[in-house]
Amino acid sequence: MYVLGASGVRQNYGNLTGVNVSLRSNATGKIWATTKIPVSGGLSDFDYTYLSTTLVNNVSAPDVNNVFAVTFDAAEVNGSTFYFDLISLFPETFKNRPNGLRKDLAQAVYDLKPTFLRFPGGNNIEGNSVSDRWIWNNTIGPLKDRKGRVGDWGYYNTNGLGLLEFLQWTEDMSLEPLLAVYSGLSLDIFGYPGGTSYPENRMGDVVQYALDELEYCMGNISTYWGARRAADGHPEPFQINYIELGNEDWFSGTYPYRFPILYNGLKAAYPNITLISTAYNESFSQGYNWTIDLPEGSMWDTHNYQEPSFFLEEFNNFDNWQEQTENPNVTILLGEYSVYSVDNPSGIVNYSNPASEHVPYPRLLSAIAESVYLLGAERNPNTVKMSCYAPSFANLNAPNWTPNLVDFTASPLNTTKSVSWYSQSLLAHYRGTETLPVTNTRGDFNPLWWVATIDTSSNAVYLKVINSDNNTIPLTVDLDTNYTGINGTILTNPNLDGSNYIDNETAIIPVPISTLPSPDSSNTSTLSWGVPPYSISVLQFDL
Repeated sequence: MYVLGASGVRQNYGNLTGVNVSLRSNATGKIWATTKIPVSGGLSDFDYTYLSTTLVNNVSAPDVNNVFAVTFDAAEVNGSTFYFDLISLFPETFKNRPNGLRKDLAQAVYDLKPTFLRFPGGNNIEGNSVSDRWIWNNTIGPLKDRKGRVGDWGYYNTNGLGLLEFLQWTEDMSLEPLLAVYSGLSLDIFGYPGGTSYPENRMGDVVQYALDELEYCMGNISTYWGARRAADGHPEPFQINYIELGNEDWFSGTYPYRFPILYNGLKAAYPNITLISTAYNESFSQGYNWTIDLPEGSMWDTHNYQEPSFFLEEFNNFDNWQEQTENPNVTILLGEYSVYSVDNPSGIVNYSNPASEHVPYPRLLSAIAESVYLLGAERNPNTVKMSCYAPSFANLNAPNWTPNLVDFTASPLNTTKSVSWYSQSLLAHYRGTETLPVTNTRGDFNPLWWVATIDTSSNAVYLKVINSDNNTIPLTVDLDTNYTGINGTILTNPNLDGSNYIDNETAIIPVPISTLPSPDSSNTSTLSWGVPPYSISVLQFDL
């Protein structure tokens, strides 16, 4: 908190001995916790004075209708005027990081067992205008020096979660940083088609802007931006192995010249980094007529907010994708996806969100369709390298987009993990080191979907099985070796449209499978089991 005493002969703040801060009920005025921040020698009327303290709260308020109050002793300041700025109240943060992440929300991310973090976001990086984009060097340094900005989604960004905080996030969770850099396109408040693009003869500025950002991340302290990072408290450089060039640039007609300039400029400086294109052949949906020539070794980020049937139909899309599209050694990032609406006869998603079609909360149906999509990716690990649901969080006091992976309010008691969160968690917690070939002797994919992997470190085989039908489907599994034990976890519910929500946060969660037969002996290699309807299951065979 910063406070400035107003100048003038009638001011009396020279008698001020301290500023009181407290947590109190907004309804009754009852004080839950309070302390006094000492002030010696009064307050300056020329520059702001920084005040800070720790409030220790030992009680639980009955509701969230509470306030953070800043008060004075009236006798000390009678007739005085004060100006305040940057008043901030933080609870305990994840791993006690100063200016860190809200503990319960960060834990929801950590509990998914993620392996990478894509930041600083999608449209957020582009801004509603060139001057209003996410300017990375405006998000570093002391909080008091960080000028905020109007975000793309109708709310204000303080830039308190800046570039260094994102990097520290990856450090605290041991995640691979996937840094998106500005590619020279801003949205003009979604004035599609096009938006504002840097002209070709000015793209050198965009390249240098990205190189400066990478120097801040990875440069040693002898460099200008590396020294700045050290001054900000982190002398050790970070390692960036993945850089995304923009976001959804298929909305624009200019990526065909912006992409190669940016790609070649960054590749020349960092030849070992994987560069990610945000477009390939999607421009036709926006009335353009171009595709991006994806260089060998690059990655393509594809985004899909679609109907459930789309994700089922995409199950085998990644099979032989590199060969069929003539993109040798090009990999894929499923950078944003979710079931956004129910299926409709047109097969086209209506993004105006009619109540009869839009899915405001992830349902069991959503989780099943998204998980089939992920099984298709897991079957092709040489092609699909990364995936991440989007959006991750929504503040229910001011939601802008639905559905979301996790919903929250000011109260941690209201943090709600969606059915899609639980399906992601289930699949992520049983992650093999190698995929295994599966030969099916009866039936084919749909409505039963599967993938098998082996974890060589624990000597276990994981069989992920999804039933998208409303009937139990008999399954017989013959392993090519004996297993000594078996257990399973299932996500299912009689209501295909069921979801998790406040006051019903655990309506649909994974539970142990109680119907699996135990192996008769150590010589068992076969399992017969009925896969329940509308279910996502993981079977673990201990070898």
